[in-house]
Amino acid sequence: MIPHALPQRAHFGRASLAFLGGLALVATGGLAATAGPTYSNSSNNTSEKLRTAVSVDRVAAHLDALDTIALAHGGTRMSGTQGYNDSVDYVVGKLQASGYKPVVQPFTFPFFQELSPSVLAQTSPEPQVYPAGSFATMTYSGAGDATGPIITVDTTGAVGSTGTSGCEAADFAGFTPGSIALMQRGSCSFAQKASNAEAAGATAAVIFNTGLPGSTGPIAGTLSAPGIGIPVLGASYEVGTGLMGDNVTGQVSTDTISENRETFNVLAETATGNADNVVMVGAHLDSVVAGPGINDNGTGSAAILAVAEAMRKVETVNKVRFAWWGAEEHGLLGAHHYVNDLAASGELARVGLYLNFDMIGSANFGRFVYDGDNSAFPVGPGAAAGPAGSGQIEQDFHNYFAAEGLPSGETAFSGRSDYGPFIARGIPAGGLFTGAEGIKTEEQASLFGGVAGQPYDSCYHAACDDTGNVSIESLDQMSDAIAHLTLTYAMNTSAVNGVGGDEKGNFKQGGPYEGNPLGGGTESGGGLHPEHDHDAELADH
Repeated sequence: MIPHALPQRAHFGRASLAFLGGLALVATGGLAATAGPTYSNSSNNTSEKLRTAVSVDRVAAHLDALDTIALAHGGTRMSGTQGYNDSVDYVVGKLQASGYKPVVQPFTFPFFQELSPSVLAQTSPEPQVYPAGSFATMTYSGAGDATGPIITVDTTGAVGSTGTSGCEAADFAGFTPGSIALMQRGSCSFAQKASNAEAAGATAAVIFNTGLPGSTGPIAGTLSAPGIGIPVLGASYEVGTGLMGDNVTGQVSTDTISENRETFNVLAETATGNADNVVMVGAHLDSVVAGPGINDNGTGSAAILAVAEAMRKVETVNKVRFAWWGAEEHGLLGAHHYVNDLAASGELARVGLYLNFDMIGSANFGRFVYDGDNSAFPVGPGAAAGPAGSGQIEQDFHNYFAAEGLPSGETAFSGRSDYGPFIARGIPAGGLFTGAEGIKTEEQASLFGGVAGQPYDSCYHAACDDTGNVSIESLDQMSDAIAHLTLTYAMNTSAVNGVGGDEKGNFKQGGPYEGNPLGGGTESGGGLHPEHDHDAELADH
């Protein structure tokens, strides 16, 4: 097994503390990365000046640096790994070089990594190795190699069985320790089934699907948190019922890391501005384990870093706070941690609005704005309500693109990125997204270019999400929009949240934007795969 203990963080000095947003935090010490910025005009206090300073070359240089970090650490920048820690150090170093006093907020999160493919086999009476795709390793499964009898636990295997099947300790009466427990999905959480099996002496657990329409395939489930020490797999209905019977033996093998680890958010804010009306601008810095995460979400992280560098000397009316979130790919955990801490300290009311940028350089991009007024995506299973003021943020982004002669569409507040904890607390939010695994339509291709019938990002959550997976055209357009709206709200948020401020500079706005030119935009809201239900455990009731 590859050693996975995190090395000591050489660049984080813990001698000094900074206070940001009500929290005491630790202050930290293809395209070549560049040094700290220099400006021909140091104020950058108009939209045109700021957008010029936030050049696409500067943003791309940050992406190249993040890609280099990933390549040095097994092709990943996942939270809880050295690749992520080095990404944090990179952002901190660039902020310090620009004159900021960045702070790093540590938090503990449940880390999970599958190091090699799992194995599920029947060894007797009819030997069979089940293929990948017919079963899946449960998130937070323990590691091990178990062989022995497979004992069915309180189920007949009937389609849609309503039995408890492992939900109660009594279900394991007569269970032989050292055996593999076979259970059917339903009635309680996967974690409860696995915990009861482990307590009964099972060396592994297999939980198979119900057989009902839509619930026949392998279960890509989660045990919610580390703590289960035995291998746990989710199997298809066909595989599960095939393992039932007398005198069946088998093998279950998993190679995983499941433990609590420390990771970090990075925050930095302008020296000027109203601290009771903070404009927050955020992007997640972590990748998935499978790849370097350059579009998802190096692009958002690099863009807001370039904006922060260029705004360092701007005298803002409202304080602007930039945030690079950790553990987004594990369930928006960095943003949740930060928002919960602000709420507990009474500081959350000082956040006037939140802007989120998750995937802004998709190779087959769409120009999507979060649907803050729910006009294209009514509140329902795939769309959360935009808090009051979110519709104005949406309008302002559309107006900017219209003024630039660029068509824009809409995407739902799907809960799949770091705006989620903010809108749940009623904070106005908005942002940009250029598409993930969704498929571009003919209408979208006619408006944005690109290829209809293909994903916006064919390397989404994959090893090929590197610098070759980014549209420079999209990155340029989106980073300009980020710069424009960040500076606009740095000067005046009155239209969004009613808080006054003397607007300064030339913030070009187009005429009122009416309607969605795509008639619904895209259903994909960025961030997590839709099958990863991080707020509620998959399955089970």
